[in-house]
Amino acid sequence: MSDHYLVREGHCLAVFNSTHRALKAEGILKGMGLPILLIPAPRALATDCGLALRFEDEHLSAILQILRSRDLQPAYVSCLRDGQYNRYQEHFDDNH
Repeated sequence: MSDHYLVREGHCLAVFNSTHRALKAEGILKGMGLPILLIPAPRALATDCGLALRFEDEHLSAILQILRSRDLQPAYVSCLRDGQYNRYQEHFDDNH
């Protein structure tokens, strides 16, 4: 399946450095009723684990706040705008 079926304009992708962290974040966010989806990371994004959490950009602040409070910061977040993946500019801990 091509990446464009999984990600559309306005979607953000939280990318993690390990599958374990991505799965843990997915469980927490879904448990809180947030509309997220674990997907294979698009090839345009460099990932260590190959997975990303997809969500609408309107949920970006809430999701980052929840992940930060659980010490589950992503390696980075990219949002698809104008056909390009743009990294969200916030400090993420490189050790995670």
